[in-house]
Amino acid sequence: MSPRVVFDTNTVVSALLFPTGSLAWLRQSWQGRTVIPLANKATMQELYRVLSYPKFTLAAADREELLSDYLPFAELVTTPARPPALPQCRDPDDQKFIELAFSAQADMLVTGDKDLLVLANKVKFLICNPAVCRDRIIPTGKS
Repeated sequence: MSPRVVFDTNTVVSALLFPTGSLAWLRQSWQGRTVIPLANKATMQELYRVLSYPKFTLAAADREELLSDYLPFAELVTTPARPPALPQCRDPDDQKFIELAFSAQADMLVTGDKDLLVLANKVKFLICNPAVCRDRIIPTGKS
């Protein structure tokens, strides 16, 4: 069974915007169902907002096309309005990823954000960077 994974926004954006970049394997992994991305309303809103940043110079049609390479593969999860007591992230804007991973019973949360990575030993799911995720989901010698 494929691992159920919460990807933070920067990870998803990197995989979507840079098809030959260091996270290109990630896009192939969710499209091939090697992983099941998990999302909720808050994470999807943030993803859309970030893709709208002027620095990316993406037209609305371009944003929709990028999202169509992600959303159909994601499992949408409803998180409770009043989340349970969980470790608090130093950056309150990142708390939504902890709450989603907990609520969805994710196998892992993948991030490069130090504010999330420091919580790795305080939750029951794995919090790791993309390299660790890749080592866990892609057998050695494959790309």
